Parts: sequence; C-alpha cells; structure tokens
Amino acid sequence: MSKFNEIIQSETPTLVDFFATWCGPCKTMQPILDQIKTDLGESIRIIKIDIDKNQAVAEQFKVKSVPTFIFFKKGEIVWKESGAMTKQVLKQKIFGIS
Repeated sequence: MSKFNEIIQSETPTLVDFFATWCGPCKTMQPILDQIKTDLGESIRIIKIDIDKNQAVAEQFKVKSVPTFIFFKKGEIVWKESGAMTKQVLKQKIFGIS
C-alpha cells in the first residue's frame, strides 16, 4: 500500500486501472492502455490493480465495478470513471485535465 501511495503522489500523472482477470471489458481495454502508454511515453504512468488481489485498495477508492479508471495528479483524484472506453475518449479525458 505504501508503494501505491508513493506512485500516485509522484510528480508524474498516474492512471490507475482497477481490473479483474475474469472481466471481458477489462481485457478489451488492455491494448488501448498499451497504445496510450506508447503515445504518451514518460509523461504519464499507467498502473493496473487487480481488485481480487488488492481488495483493500479497491475498497479504499470505492471501486464497485471493473474496469474503473482513476486519474491522479500529485495524489489527488482528478477524475474517476467505470466502464470500457475508446482510446480517443480516454486520451481526451487525460488531456482535458492534464
């Protein structure tokens, strides 16, 4: 948990993907997240949290469904949204608040 807090409080904006291995939409999002990471490089950090293995973190951030994305800047939640989305929509959300 302390490593997670260290990551989200860093200077690098962090997109957290709360997912489950059994979740179809979560699997759909993986290549989109990979493309965004390739496009944005070091300007953003993307981390994945398996809700089945990290229930305490999921509960802390009130994750009720997967996938749920939370975007952090310097430890603050900038936005939170559940459900699959296109690469274009996700990038607009990231840049809309960067």
